[in-house]
Amino acid sequence: MNRAHRLARLLRILAAIVAEPGLNPLELAERAGVSDRTLRRDLAQLRDLGYEVEYTSGYEVQEKLNLDGRSKKGRATKSAGDRQELELLQAVAQAVAQVRLGDRGAAPPPAARPRPPSRARTAAAAPLVLIAGGDGDTDFYYATGFGVEAGLYIRFGEGDDLLAVSPLEIDRARDEGRVKSVLGYQDVGYEELGRWVSWPRVAARLLASKGHSAARVGPALRGGHLDELRAAGLAVDVDRDLFVAERRHKSDEEARAIAAAQEAAEAAVTWVVRELARSEIRDGLLWIEGSPLTSERLYAGASLLLGELGFTCPEMIIAGSPECAMPHFRGAGQLRANVPVIIDIFPSSRTTHYHGDLTRTVVVGEVPEQIRRMHAAVLQSLDAGIESIRAGIPARDVHHTVCEVLVDRGYGTTTKGYEGADGGPKMNHSTGHGVGLDVHEAPNVRGPGDDVLQEGDVVTVEPGLYELGLGGVRIEDTGRVTAAGFENFTRISRSLDPRDY
Repeated sequence: MNRAHRLARLLRILAAIVAEPGLNPLELAERAGVSDRTLRRDLAQLRDLGYEVEYTSGYEVQEKLNLDGRSKKGRATKSAGDRQELELLQAVAQAVAQVRLGDRGAAPPPAARPRPPSRARTAAAAPLVLIAGGDGDTDFYYATGFGVEAGLYIRFGEGDDLLAVSPLEIDRARDEGRVKSVLGYQDVGYEELGRWVSWPRVAARLLASKGHSAARVGPALRGGHLDELRAAGLAVDVDRDLFVAERRHKSDEEARAIAAAQEAAEAAVTWVVRELARSEIRDGLLWIEGSPLTSERLYAGASLLLGELGFTCPEMIIAGSPECAMPHFRGAGQLRANVPVIIDIFPSSRTTHYHGDLTRTVVVGEVPEQIRRMHAAVLQSLDAGIESIRAGIPARDVHHTVCEVLVDRGYGTTTKGYEGADGGPKMNHSTGHGVGLDVHEAPNVRGPGDDVLQEGDVVTVEPGLYELGLGGVRIEDTGRVTAAGFENFTRISRSLDPRDY
């Protein structure tokens, strides 16, 4: 029964592809009556059966279909069952191609969900509307070059955009922003109608003045603003891939900004480790200048240093054992000797807003043999992961390379197929992620995702091993993907010994 359901679903997807080539993922999912996640899985199954069904770059996607049942690579099915499924799917797809389900009067695909009249296609050409969500709204900053607590951005078309802000911000917006028109409240007819109502009303009026009744918005738009835009009569489409491709590819200027942030991270980590190196051990605890050496004290000093350099990192991690077995534990209280301390600092520039990301693990005092072995395994997996990186390879291959090294060294992971030994330290997170205006952005370096590394990606490689009650070890470098490999922005020591920094 499950197999029959799967075949029926695959047939609906094939029918939708043949009936209307060039659907984007959201449209195709609606036509076939499946979720976006299910669609991506089913397209992968169709490729496994030998069909050439693939995405091109960007939000507008072309589904390419080879009805011969063979991909460009000449992939063949592996079993009699697969061949039978392929023959059935091929026959139905050919029939669909002949009757053209997309023609007028044809019935919709079975069990397809109702589709809003041409919303997705209209929205592709509709003006872009962004309503600022605070200084941390990186899509708004990317579009305008200006971070602000409250404001409105509209891109009517190429070279035709505006930014509306309060009188308090207008001079700064004109100085820092990269928008054709910067307007004040009085210029756009702003009225104080409440937090969720004011900017949507302004947006609707400005769009109507140019004859627009539809708009695109980003996925970070707050629900209250989205409701009010629609209440104002706009047909609003949420572009879930807004700026993803553009932000993912880092220009040389952006790469330099990230490298500068990484240099600031190195300065902060070095300061923290040197404070650890000059601490004293009393009864298994760390003391400095007669006072307990705490995560909070190190956090304050590192924050001061970053601030002097023009950077900030309010969520940095300086975590001792055994709590650092929880990878995102921030750190609290007096630190212990003879156990790992994980320092993870990911500052953003107050000028460029780009991040770096750096993690090191050190031990003050005697290094337990178990921690030494864990550190050696993590370091080897880091090097293997970095060596595997180049443009054009699936990001999951980097993750699997890291997992394979850890398993070969006798440890485990939570990645399917690389579970390793039962019990003992494990890696329970992805190998890495993209870095930019957000510290975590595309691409993901993990399995089983289908991201392919591209030239210009800036990513982290950060394997780790953790065991509750013991602690953890994590080492992280950040750099840029190139056609030849990995341009590492990180220069700092990876040693467990604080005296090496």
